[in-house]
Amino acid sequence: MKNSCDISIKHLTRVEGHGNISIKVVEGQLVHAHWEVVESPRFFEAILVGKSWWSAPSLCGRICGICSIGHTLASIRAIERAFGFEPPEQTRTLRLLLKHMETLQSHVLHIFFLAVPDFLNADSLLSLRAGRPEIVELAARLKKLANDGADLIGGRRLHPTRLIVGGFTKLPRQDMLVSLQQRLRQTRHELSKAAELMHSFVLPDFQRETEYVSLKGETRYPFIGGMLLSSDGVIKEEDNYLEMTNEYLTEQSTAKWSRLSRDSFAVGALARLNNNGTLLHPGARAMADSFGLLPACHNPFYNTAAQLVECLHVVEDSERLIGRLLATTWQNSRATPIPRAGKGVGAIEVPRGILYHSYSLDKQGIITKADCVIPTSQNHANIQHDLTKLVAESAASGLPDSEIAQLAAMLVRAYDPCISCSVH
Repeated sequence: MKNSCDISIKHLTRVEGHGNISIKVVEGQLVHAHWEVVESPRFFEAILVGKSWWSAPSLCGRICGICSIGHTLASIRAIERAFGFEPPEQTRTLRLLLKHMETLQSHVLHIFFLAVPDFLNADSLLSLRAGRPEIVELAARLKKLANDGADLIGGRRLHPTRLIVGGFTKLPRQDMLVSLQQRLRQTRHELSKAAELMHSFVLPDFQRETEYVSLKGETRYPFIGGMLLSSDGVIKEEDNYLEMTNEYLTEQSTAKWSRLSRDSFAVGALARLNNNGTLLHPGARAMADSFGLLPACHNPFYNTAAQLVECLHVVEDSERLIGRLLATTWQNSRATPIPRAGKGVGAIEVPRGILYHSYSLDKQGIITKADCVIPTSQNHANIQHDLTKLVAESAASGLPDSEIAQLAAMLVRAYDPCISCSVH
């Protein structure tokens, strides 16, 4: 056991937002290993009160610059469910296709730009241009495909302009969908190269069994709405999300924490795979097997590998969705739901886990109460418990401070936290 250790990381780099890591060992005893969120709240829920139903989705899209599509979809789903409106199949298919483009955008960003430098002893992906240009070029091609797909369906790669309550303001051209489908098919080969790269990395050997929470798939790997599932056997209706999230305050964080059956739980790609891995498309399932992710993985560092598996899954599923769209005649792009007083909940699997939006509306469709529960806020407590165990084991094995600091930073990054979202 190390006799002493004093690590302070302010602020952690290559994550979205501001968070600190503080570790202290004195006379061979672990005093603390803290994950601290220090962002100021943004009060989006208060901003929504008094706003009309039609403006909420575009406002909510501004909560996040990475999950803007997910926030917009969660807002739309909450309003449509409050109004008792069921979108037609064409709209549901296009929304899921757009959701897949966001998943690909975000996962590629985290895998290549935020996580890969840790394994290649680099400060950033761009610093690899001289020695490993093929990695930078691969990341750029994958990111461009996802961005182009989001442009085509949502009208813009961030903060989509075509998504509205009731449908879309404009539909994509079908010949453009054919082109996107061809590019997606070619991308399977690109993702196999990414898998080869990740297989060449040595991920830290760390295990801490925890509870995993996600949407519950029935016949498809779930992304939009449905029942809520925990790996400890808890199943809840989407409307009863508060019984799943159980938020509470803690002094070391400006973001709320969550717990369910244990002291903490995890959401995100690894949670989705652990709960719904049997529903992956065949290629993604084979990739998950190659990383040893199924039937269950309790190493949080493998969340990055799980994200890569999901990249292949959404590519395979997007090809299927486009095929379905091309086989049918376009219907009207939008309907206008009739406002009514009520409450609606929208649960969406965004890249970092389940995102909940819940609104109460009056008979004119004015929001009277709003609640948003962000995936990263659900992960903060789990990050803390992982960090405590990781530091205790690392200190016990006598690792130098620099290696403990590196492992702690990699652990937090593995969760791909969106800290600014989590404090609002």
